[in-house]
Amino acid sequence: MSVPEPGPAPGARRRRRRATITTVAAAAGVAPSTVSRAFSNPGRVNHVTRAHVLAVAEELGYAPNPAAQALESGRTSTVALVVPDITNPYFSGVVKGAERAAAEARLTLVIGDAQENPVHEERLVRRLGPAVDGFVLTASRMPDDVLERVSELNRIVLVNRASPGLTSVVADFASGTRQIVAHLASHGHRSFVFLGGPAESWSGARRWAGLRAAAEEHGLEATRFGPWTPTIASGPAAADAVLATGATAVVAHNDVLAIGVLQRLAERGVRVPQEVSVVGFDDVFGADFCHPPLTTLAERTTEAGARAVEALAALTRPGALPTGGDAPVRVLPTQLVVRASSGPAPR
Repeated sequence: MSVPEPGPAPGARRRRRRATITTVAAAAGVAPSTVSRAFSNPGRVNHVTRAHVLAVAEELGYAPNPAAQALESGRTSTVALVVPDITNPYFSGVVKGAERAAAEARLTLVIGDAQENPVHEERLVRRLGPAVDGFVLTASRMPDDVLERVSELNRIVLVNRASPGLTSVVADFASGTRQIVAHLASHGHRSFVFLGGPAESWSGARRWAGLRAAAEEHGLEATRFGPWTPTIASGPAAADAVLATGATAVVAHNDVLAIGVLQRLAERGVRVPQEVSVVGFDDVFGADFCHPPLTTLAERTTEAGARAVEALAALTRPGALPTGGDAPVRVLPTQLVVRASSGPAPR
């Protein structure tokens, strides 16, 4: 006597079978090859047909197999965003914009942390290279010659960094640093100290160059200390160095370092801004509710991330040509946000 197969347990939900390219084709009334092209080579499918296929696929919960697509097209539909320090809140805006643009382009975004180390960054790019269609490198610490080498292996777009032959999205530091120095000069400051960031930082070099030029225009004395790791933990030593000079104003490489400086000044009983004014860069989350709220140069980090992924998506399309020596550099505006950490120089 045969024993019947046990049925599902009472109340158990039957698992829905995963949709395949064949089931999507049958439901859409097209050939499986049309479904494949709708995802992997949309230019070869009528736009009305493709929209119909995508709608049916979404209804059935179908998603193409990335490995199979990569074998067929040579593309993984995956891009990587690499940041120097994933704990730095500056990069959250870049990630947000990059993720939004990647979703709109139907790309998968993966994130890598270079740990503020150019050697580690290069290894990360080389290791991930075969698995992605290209990279967005944010504030890359790699020298130009290394960037040139890795760009020969994969498509690269830069954020907060420029390098010959590579597409990049950067902030307008020339205008921004003039805004900072004009603000300090208007409050009667005759000098300031700049707390520099990592020696490899491209943006740090541009910030210092802009501050020094603007200081000369306004007749202010500018002094650079550093390099400092751009973290809160570096703030105490940086603040102590500034106090030893008797400076009335300090401009930090970024907001995180500036917040560390504010904390140390409070510990030492130094009033901000009555005795020392403090200015940062980036306008990160938290800059407006530290004590006192931080005056800082705001950058369009979310837009930078989005524009970089859009540029990378264009480079990864079939038939896209390498940018070469005339690679575009997109400059995004900056704006000084004045808060309570800066004010008149002490009399």
